[in-house]
Amino acid sequence: MTREGSLEAPTRHPLDWRNPEFYDEASLNRELERVFDICHTCRRCVSLCGAFPTLFDLIDASQTCELDSVPKSDFGKVVDQCYLCDLCFMTKCPYVPPHPWNVDFPHLMLRAKALKFATADVKMRDRVLTATDKLGKLATIPVVVRMVNAAATTPTLRKVGEKVMGIAAATELPPYAPKRFLAHAQPSPDWPVRNGERTPGKVVVFATCYVKYNEPDIGHDLLKLLAHNEIPYRLVAKEVCCGMPKFELGDFATVEKLKNVNIPALAALAREGHAILTSVPSCTLMFKQELPLLFPDDPDVAAVAEAMFDPFEYFVLRDKDGLLNKEFKSPLGKVNYHIPCHSRVQNVGQKTREVLQWIPETEVTTVERCAGHDGTWGVKAEFFAESMKIGKPVFTRMGTGDPDYVSSDCPIAGRRIMQGIEEQGGPQPSRTRREHPLTLLRIAYGLE
Repeated sequence: MTREGSLEAPTRHPLDWRNPEFYDEASLNRELERVFDICHTCRRCVSLCGAFPTLFDLIDASQTCELDSVPKSDFGKVVDQCYLCDLCFMTKCPYVPPHPWNVDFPHLMLRAKALKFATADVKMRDRVLTATDKLGKLATIPVVVRMVNAAATTPTLRKVGEKVMGIAAATELPPYAPKRFLAHAQPSPDWPVRNGERTPGKVVVFATCYVKYNEPDIGHDLLKLLAHNEIPYRLVAKEVCCGMPKFELGDFATVEKLKNVNIPALAALAREGHAILTSVPSCTLMFKQELPLLFPDDPDVAAVAEAMFDPFEYFVLRDKDGLLNKEFKSPLGKVNYHIPCHSRVQNVGQKTREVLQWIPETEVTTVERCAGHDGTWGVKAEFFAESMKIGKPVFTRMGTGDPDYVSSDCPIAGRRIMQGIEEQGGPQPSRTRREHPLTLLRIAYGLE
């Protein structure tokens, strides 16, 4: 007898993306019907994102008020609303594996996106937006960077961009940095390696596209924190995008190409006893979860996943090993902290909040809800209004209480939150600053 729901921890099955049936439309539609019908009878996830209300509205407006009278051509409307935050799988759905109904809604949506990509039903805009490394290299050429940043803040050009490319004119885009992170990163001091019971004593920093090209100061702050704690570090000599943007597009072939560049070097360093850190949760999640599910038989991918840490996860474990400096010099006051979806689904707990609460005279208010940006999804013209609606409760709570700092582990979520707060006209004093948690920790240590 099938149980009504499951109490076990969710388990993930590898993605069978090399199987031709994965891209068979009839097979996909059968699985969409099966899972959509389960979701329709449950409706527990209705508040998470736009995918579930879209599905339920289609059913409720149909002739029979059941899935059987919803045209299959409308299934794509549900797929387009899913930005693969993974929260339904990790936090809400009672029918995920090991339950026999085997519901993995995000990976089913991913399969549909992969079929859409394979049939070339993808806009040029989406291909360009997900080529983050290529965009960054082009946009940060010294002469080009000034023009790109000027265009991003020119209303007339943004309206043209919305009409031609479908990039929402109202969304605030992150500027490109005039100096790339890797070209100006400080080499590690020659500290002795101090391994702990829970943590390797030497670190590899995977810079990420965003830190390399948009906010290099986040990366510099991470290096300062490691140096201050006498942890020797190194950077990856040849690094490309982690693959998450292409993964979300369903472009697994490009993900594999990127994996073939990144993983061999990272795996060699992991086997030499290095921890691997990234300062962007989506990149950490890509190496920890998504690549192992795409390439379950690759021992190098498994080695990298085992060595991968969220920075604050690493700092907490380092403290438990008795090897972290907790002498803070500067209180932070009131910090409204947002934990992004791709941090939550790593299942390591709220490690950033835990570290920030170590700092004397610092009050941390945590907001645990989607901010609505969601990779490239929230900058697209057709989804921008919906993304701001999803983020509205976060904007309201993050702007409440006269905070000194607004902070999120996801830097693009942090930007979207500040935009939402300003547009709401909420209680946002001019002294409030948006800073990444790594920067807050650097400030608390009193480091320049």
